[in-house]
Amino acid sequence: MTQRPTNSFPDVAGAPGFDDILAAAARIAPHARVTPVLHSRSLDAIAGCELHFKAEPLQRIGAFKFRGAANAVFGLDDETAARGVVTQSSGNHGAAIALACRLRGIPAHVVAPSNTPRIKLDAIRDFGATLVSCEPTLAARDATSARVLAETGGELVHPYNDARVIAGQGTAALELLHDVRGIDALIAPVSGGGLLSGTAIAAHGLDASIDVIGAEPEQAADAHASLARGERVTDMTPDTICDGLRAQLGTLTFPILKAHCARIDLASEAEIVRAMRLIWERLKLVVEPSAAVPLAVILRERQRFAGRRVGVILSGGNVDLDALPGMYALAR
Repeated sequence: MTQRPTNSFPDVAGAPGFDDILAAAARIAPHARVTPVLHSRSLDAIAGCELHFKAEPLQRIGAFKFRGAANAVFGLDDETAARGVVTQSSGNHGAAIALACRLRGIPAHVVAPSNTPRIKLDAIRDFGATLVSCEPTLAARDATSARVLAETGGELVHPYNDARVIAGQGTAALELLHDVRGIDALIAPVSGGGLLSGTAIAAHGLDASIDVIGAEPEQAADAHASLARGERVTDMTPDTICDGLRAQLGTLTFPILKAHCARIDLASEAEIVRAMRLIWERLKLVVEPSAAVPLAVILRERQRFAGRRVGVILSGGNVDLDALPGMYALAR
């Protein structure tokens, strides 16, 4: 792949660069897994394009979030690390911070909304973090995080609005693009925008011509609305089964996506469930609803993706199995 010209995309203040993603890849190499890229001819036939799936459900803690957490935690100097880390999370990022902190031998405090799926809360506890519950609103998460920070003196590692986290998340796309040559479009789920921002910076650090596309539930479409309006939309209330996609774009991720992202495409709840089931059946890989949104988008927008070679970031596999009957009912 060709290195992009340095002026291909506008600089975003505070954003990581391609070199930061390369540094993150080296930093997390002793701790994170290099996950496989999966391919299914039957899914290619259904979608009408060539699909290459980056299997982040096979990452440690079952999601891409470990990449960003490990980069942030192992990048701390010893004095800062000794005070511990504080974060807020609906699950996967919290578990990732908990594990990274356990590996480094430092305290972790995770603020989690009360409606976080049990499987994700159990993982946070099992990895040794102190779990602090709050009401399921952004204001409550922020206020509780501020209180815990004041009490502990720890280092805040935000789940997506943090350059260290964004750089770590970008390593998934970096690996995918090194494993599969000729990718002309990359698609990833978007919530707070950390994964999609890192994906875009990594992709355009290698090849400026790659289209980077976000995938979002119709019932949590703040990123789609934000890019359409040219300003952050923060007054939407998400109502989606994709518990990992209920955050809003951050003050750092929004300008990154404005600069790098071709578009945000949407999928309905029923389309997401059908895509999740297809991935289970054809790839034999357990994914959570959030991870299925990119395939749902591709199947809805077949004409846009027809004949293309598409990289798909499957973000995680921590599905709440007790909720499956209700999810499948949505697809009928």
